Amino acid sequence: MKSTNDGINILSSEISDSLEVIGKIEKLWVDSKNRLTEDRNDAINAMALSEIFVKYYTCLETVFLRISQFFENNLPSDKWHAELLRRMRLEIKPFRPNVISEATFDILDEFRRFRHFQRYYFGFSYDWDRLDFLAVKFDPLRALVDEDLKRFQGFLRNLQDR
Repeated sequence: MKSTNDGINILSSEISDSLEVIGKIEKLWVDSKNRLTEDRNDAINAMALSEIFVKYYTCLETVFLRISQFFENNLPSDKWHAELLRRMRLEIKPFRPNVISEATFDILDEFRRFRHFQRYYFGFSYDWDRLDFLAVKFDPLRALVDEDLKRFQGFLRNLQDR
């Protein structure tokens, strides 16, 4: 039988593992952002840039789903992606603080909508204005997410100490 501390350890480890993946995605972004955003006629650059944004959001969404399963575990079956993100900005008393700030939510919601569109877009004509917008938001988002998830991991550590 699993104890609450075991569950917290598992959740904390899953967040740490995801942060490692996020770090690799961020490194790819830092190493390639200038090259990927230069040539607006290169569909391969647009595809690579899109994939970085989609993978980043999907990795975060997986973390959020794990947190939701641990603390709430009752997302609606329709529009659950939007609802999951919305819930991550909520403090759910007395169980957990908000996972992300309002500022993080606002930017992540743009990435969520982009990811949803991108999953079903099979063309090769990319909206560079949209990609530029996300590229500008990506660096501030990275800092916000890092701060939010470290704060939440601190909450998990304190929860274990009780």
